[in-house]
Amino acid sequence: MNTPNLGYRVGTGAQTGAVFDEGLRQHMLRVYNYMGLGLVVTGLVAFLVSSTPALYVPIFSSPLKWVVMLAPLAFVMLFSFKMQTMSAASAQMMFWAFCAVMGLSLASVFLVFTGTSIARTFFIAATMFGATSLYGYTTRRDLTQFSSFLIMGLIGVVIASIVNIFLGSTALQFAISVIGIAVFIGLTAWDTQTIKEQYAENFDAESRQKLAVFGAFSLYLNFINIFQLLLNFTGERE
Repeated sequence: MNTPNLGYRVGTGAQTGAVFDEGLRQHMLRVYNYMGLGLVVTGLVAFLVSSTPALYVPIFSSPLKWVVMLAPLAFVMLFSFKMQTMSAASAQMMFWAFCAVMGLSLASVFLVFTGTSIARTFFIAATMFGATSLYGYTTRRDLTQFSSFLIMGLIGVVIASIVNIFLGSTALQFAISVIGIAVFIGLTAWDTQTIKEQYAENFDAESRQKLAVFGAFSLYLNFINIFQLLLNFTGERE
């Protein structure tokens, strides 16, 4: 007597699980699409500025370069403070603006390093990022246990990087690069798992869009930092 009812419940559960999995897959795809387009915007802006003397000379030969270098940090802080109150449309516009500003900041990379080494480093960074993000998505291990260590490592890398701007120590830069790559690889896995776990099927379209933008923002930051730190090892100067 109970068999038909049990069959119905199992079937419904399987169907619900399939719907959730498809929704999650679409959500993660949306996150990676935003991130990928953000990298395209950054790359185009960086290449355009670095290939136009009328743009890069006034910027990087004057105190304006400090504004360009610190502007991305201001965007990161703004994102952090306004995350809860910002609309999905505003978050998306700010994300594209941030990617463009980051491209302006990274224009110096094209001026310092050869195009071949930049392409090679990008490929290495993409491979490392992809493998780590895949691990964060598929692992059943709770990565939040490493969160305190990763955040402390991130704070240490940021402080050391600021100090080394004035010191110019090669040894310190090497240590920052090694530790920084490890930290951002760990953050990539943790952020990916967090983005996956934050998804809920009953979110409205506005919430899903906003969650996707902020997820793309966090992964974008991890990738850019891995790429920049790797350049210290694989980059060949002009």
